[in-house]
Amino acid sequence: PPDPAPCVVRIEGVGKCYHIYDRPQDRLKQAFFRWRRTYHREFWALRDVSFEVGRGEAVGIVGRNGSGKSTLLQIIAGTLTPTTGSVHVAGRVAALLELGSGFNHDFTGRENVYLNGAVLGLSKREIDDRFDAIAGFADIGDFLDQPVKTYSSGMLVRLAFAVQVQVEPDLLIVDEALAVGDALFQKRCFRRLEELRSSGVTLLFVSHDLETVRTLTSRAVMLHRGSVHAAVQHHRAAGE
Repeated sequence: PPDPAPCVVRIEGVGKCYHIYDRPQDRLKQAFFRWRRTYHREFWALRDVSFEVGRGEAVGIVGRNGSGKSTLLQIIAGTLTPTTGSVHVAGRVAALLELGSGFNHDFTGRENVYLNGAVLGLSKREIDDRFDAIAGFADIGDFLDQPVKTYSSGMLVRLAFAVQVQVEPDLLIVDEALAVGDALFQKRCFRRLEELRSSGVTLLFVSHDLETVRTLTSRAVMLHRGSVHAAVQHHRAAGE
């Protein structure tokens, strides 16, 4: 059998716990009297989550609202720290988690392209080389030189997605953001995701649309109340 693809994402025993306070003053009491009494309740958004994703693999993360999907993706992207366990990610990560996340809404679209590119580790010259491709994919016309705060949700996701998929990441994380785009733009996005996956980019994709998950990915990890409920291998519709 062929050798397995190199591991890009390794999740080992990851848990995320939040402290829930019933009253604002309880938070202050906890800071001063933490050795004497507990003033909070624990809420575990994730518990003992473990799985691996190989290079070039497309994996769906599915589950009901509140199952821990977005929390897990934020931990993988590095915007949240796990309470327990460890996360190893190899290479450059591009993440489309929340609509407009990473954008300065007072900057123009053009300025935000350069800002996002710099955050992702690209030099100004590298962004210059990719700019026309980004602008062409976003296809928002003269709005590119208008402040992002004037954008519709559809325009915002167009620009955000265009930046993320043109930086040639090793791992691309997409969390439901494409749901706000029109049908034609979604089709272009899915075609671009296919191209990236074929070139060796690893994809983690969250969606409530199971047909889209089946089309874009080869297996899915199902979360239920913060834990891995099942890992399902399936045939991709595109290959049928």
